[in-house]
Amino acid sequence: MISENMKMPAGQLQQLKDGNMVNHNTDELFANKKIVLFAVPGAFTPTCSAAHLPGYVVSADEIKAKGVDEVICLSVNDAFVMQAWGEAQNAENIMMLADGDGSYTKALGLDMDTGSFGGIRSQRYAMIINNGIVTNLHLEQPKSFEVSKAEVILDAL
Repeated sequence: MISENMKMPAGQLQQLKDGNMVNHNTDELFANKKIVLFAVPGAFTPTCSAAHLPGYVVSADEIKAKGVDEVICLSVNDAFVMQAWGEAQNAENIMMLADGDGSYTKALGLDMDTGSFGGIRSQRYAMIINNGIVTNLHLEQPKSFEVSKAEVILDAL
């Protein structure tokens, strides 16, 4: 499992941007940048839609003002779902990335099997990545939402 002071694994994440599918190589995505990445179990799900993503939507400018180049929301969903969810949540200042098959989430060791809910999904977490290295990792306990909130990450910056 990924932990603080470890390099982010190489992988591909997808984003639907201006009607085009963009494949992001994570080595390039994280290189020479400070990134706040938070992950949710599923787009349009209750805690994710009512609290997790909205907190980052409200705080994105404040987070970026602390030297963060990009705020990224990651989920094991497809890029079409992530784009629609971002639009529904007014998340224009957040990069909505899809890990369609869960392979990147598995490479991080932060996957979980939710059974009939949706199969392989991501655990809920937030991390600060500096030039590809995890400097802070805030992993939630199952069914909780305390340490990965935007306010907590803002304090960690």
